[in-house]
Amino acid sequence: MATETKIPFDETYIRTFSSGRGEPEWLTARRLEALERAERLPLPKPDKTKIEKWNFHGFARHTVESAAYASLDDLPDAVKALIEAGKETKNLYVQRNHTPAYVSLSEELKEKGVIFTDILTAAREHGDLLERYWMTAVKPDEHRLAALHAALMNGGVFVYVPKNVEIETPLQAVYIQDEDDIALFNHVIVVAEDNSRVVFVENYLSADRNGQASANIVAEVFANANARVFFAAVDHLASGVTTYVNRRGIAGRDGRIEWALGLMNDGNTVSENITRLVGDGSFGDTKTVVVSRGEQVQNFTTSVVHYGKHTEGYILKHGVVRDSATSIFNGIGKIEHGASKSNAEQESRVLMLSEKARGDANPILLIDEDDVMAGHAASVGRVDPIQLYYLMSRGIPRREAERLIIHGFLAPVVEAIPIDGVKNQLIEVIERKVQS
Repeated sequence: MATETKIPFDETYIRTFSSGRGEPEWLTARRLEALERAERLPLPKPDKTKIEKWNFHGFARHTVESAAYASLDDLPDAVKALIEAGKETKNLYVQRNHTPAYVSLSEELKEKGVIFTDILTAAREHGDLLERYWMTAVKPDEHRLAALHAALMNGGVFVYVPKNVEIETPLQAVYIQDEDDIALFNHVIVVAEDNSRVVFVENYLSADRNGQASANIVAEVFANANARVFFAAVDHLASGVTTYVNRRGIAGRDGRIEWALGLMNDGNTVSENITRLVGDGSFGDTKTVVVSRGEQVQNFTTSVVHYGKHTEGYILKHGVVRDSATSIFNGIGKIEHGASKSNAEQESRVLMLSEKARGDANPILLIDEDDVMAGHAASVGRVDPIQLYYLMSRGIPRREAERLIIHGFLAPVVEAIPIDGVKNQLIEVIERKVQS
């Protein structure tokens, strides 16, 4: 049976959608150009994973108007649990389906010129600034899913931190998907100008419903000269959601981009995370944890590309695979010609918890320069019997011993999450996925 690939919306719909939200002409034009490309571009080709029959196109609704929240007290309990207990929350964005349902930014940060708003408001109110960055790290002509995203973007966040501004407390975004048969085309842009600092934390949540939905998520992060961006995310979309997520970063001279990603979706997922170290002395560090279960298929590609001299790039990926799930882990460290004195290091490790589970760890080093350092490590196996024996010899039951080993295995990313509520959520999700 042939796979349905026809784009479900046409040029008239795009024009109506864009004009109805007061978008600038440049954004409408780019949407239409991307729509035309999406019809003829192929799907991406993740290694060892066939996605041609995945549900990236078959959604019934592109936009859903949902009720907003008047105050923090009105937020769902699942969202309240993510907010730091006992601390006044001033920098928070909550999106319900496609509606900016709650937006808050402290007056102090507003006075410093910080922008933290939904992406469609940014298009209307900060169009010239948004135009400089939108779809520049991820190009609309890369493949069909990138083009489809550019054409149908319907949510997301824009963060802009001016020069010399250091934000002490994290900016937090929560995206709730509680409707069936919808598509989420979320676009996140984080810009840190020279000598600035920001921590951004996002969560994806969806109700465990029977319907089918899709999520096409793009995040673009820019750390300019001597800027630092820490980007943490916990993705927890339900089994009925097919997900494509592409998070990319570009670091300028002495810029730093650090990622802490908990990829906990229950549906089929393709994830790309690419950091480009463009400026001399730039730094990229990606820590990722994954738990796969049931019959889901997931493919995770993490890449750090070195262009500048004296750059450092690190990749750490730990995954747990159980039941009949399949997870592919690709780690790529690439040092371009001219990026002398650079260092590329990566580690990918996978724990297999059942006979039918499949996990592949594929470390790749691509080196086009002589005067560099590089290394990699990879392993796929079961829970260490020596560790298990040691804990059980202390009177700990086998099931609890396995649980402790798994939590220790995933701890490097969990402990890096800067908001306690989000960290606790990640721990709870891991517990549920491993033990259920």
